[in-house]
Amino acid sequence: MTPDFDFTRWMTGQLDAVERALDAWVNVDATLSQGHQAPADLMAAMRYAVLDGGKRLRPLLVLAAAQTTGCTADHPAALRAACAVELIHAYSLVHDDMPCMDNDVLRRGKPTVHVRYGEAVALLAGDALQALAFELLTPPGGEVPDAQQAALCGLLARAAGCAGMAGGQAIDLASVGLRLTEPQLREMHRLKTGALLQASVLMGAACGSGSVSASALSSLQNYGGAIGLAFQVVDDILDVTADSATLGKTAGKDADADKPTYVSLLGLPRARAYAQELHAQALAALTQSGLNDVRALRALADMVVERSH
Repeated sequence: MTPDFDFTRWMTGQLDAVERALDAWVNVDATLSQGHQAPADLMAAMRYAVLDGGKRLRPLLVLAAAQTTGCTADHPAALRAACAVELIHAYSLVHDDMPCMDNDVLRRGKPTVHVRYGEAVALLAGDALQALAFELLTPPGGEVPDAQQAALCGLLARAAGCAGMAGGQAIDLASVGLRLTEPQLREMHRLKTGALLQASVLMGAACGSGSVSASALSSLQNYGGAIGLAFQVVDDILDVTADSATLGKTAGKDADADKPTYVSLLGLPRARAYAQELHAQALAALTQSGLNDVRALRALADMVVERSH
């Protein structure tokens, strides 16, 4: 990991803050704005999908980028953005695991939401998590300035929509049994996985001091794009090298479903080398940014390619 930086201590502090905030905001006793209590089974499914599991990479990227661009760790916009992007990620997993999509029964080491609560509640839980993400980004009372709210909502919406995560998932579903070219596979993963990871970095930067140069923002965007693709390449590698207990989800699922992956296209050694190439691109982008303290972002890039699950 990065020298002279206690990444574990930094990450523990950030994760504690995120977990406390998610526990408070995805609350089984939450009350709707009209004064009516939220349905208990729906909120329970939402909490099941979000809490007690996950790497929280996206919130960590938000908070690291925010701090790199001059935002304090306890800034309300940064914490709300970190939780919002995790809610979008959680909603996508709930829907992706359903029988109409990937039809998976294991996620984060426990039964998937539709297995635990039924398909209808799972569908609604995903919908509600998506809505809650944007509610978090638009608090009343001036806690987050209007212009910042709009910027954060725009970044998250574009990353989650048809030109981002949802579009990538549509390509993924349409590609079962096909042999994609490397550019086609890269584009699919850039949308399905990379867009939200890249948006996490840019949302963090949008919480900063506002004095970040256009060239620095471009470098952060390149960093986010590189680690976004690296994450998926490593995911493809782990799908064939790790077991289900380690992954917390069904191992070998992509091969069984005849889905195109970097391993099926390039082979395992070349896929591993490509992950390292993307890691180097990410670190080079941080150097080119000219930002003063990128230690957390460097360590997160390391974590993406070195992870075992």
